[in-house]
Amino acid sequence: MKRILEPELIEDDALALACARADFAEANGIFLRFFGELAGSDFAGCALDLGCGPGAIVLRLAQEHPGGTVHGLDGSAAMIRLAEAARRAAPACADRVAFVRDLLPGPTLPRERYDAVLSNSLLHHLALPELLWATIRRRAMPGAPVLVMDLFRPATAAQVREIVAQYAADASPLLRHDFANSLHAAFEPHEIRQQLAVTGLSHLSVRVVSDRHVLISGRLD
Repeated sequence: MKRILEPELIEDDALALACARADFAEANGIFLRFFGELAGSDFAGCALDLGCGPGAIVLRLAQEHPGGTVHGLDGSAAMIRLAEAARRAAPACADRVAFVRDLLPGPTLPRERYDAVLSNSLLHHLALPELLWATIRRRAMPGAPVLVMDLFRPATAAQVREIVAQYAADASPLLRHDFANSLHAAFEPHEIRQQLAVTGLSHLSVRVVSDRHVLISGRLD
């Protein structure tokens, strides 16, 4: 199945709010478990989340690693507004969290380089995926943990429908439509390996971790 691009930014307020209210706790928990395995349960550095959306992973990461700070980057004004509202509602970690609205590949951030760089569900939004990998190379400290998780593209449109029916049966039509678009826009694992080879990150591991998710992980050399 050929890749079908979707919009890079979620600027629609209704869709952004639906994403913020959706129950992604299980998937986010899996992502953060992988982060803990890679970076250690006592991570106390400053992490950067690329494509942070409404900020759920940023805030959970700050809560689970009280010695660390987390900066979230997203290009969507609608998402950053929701992320800021979520930060204000979490006073226990709000002073260790910052959100920035800007675009890859050259965003203005509070720090030049980070002790860890992560991204969940950004890659499939990008028309030019090398922007993500180049930003990781530029912004991660040498030896920093790198963790990227995303959907991977099913082989057929019928498989897309099956996955949406299995995992989003109770979601709103808006979210089901967005989920299907995301699956169509996602990359296959071999395409991701090609991207990494071109951007000098071929040492990172690429592995399928569910029937719809691929994980890219390792440390910057």
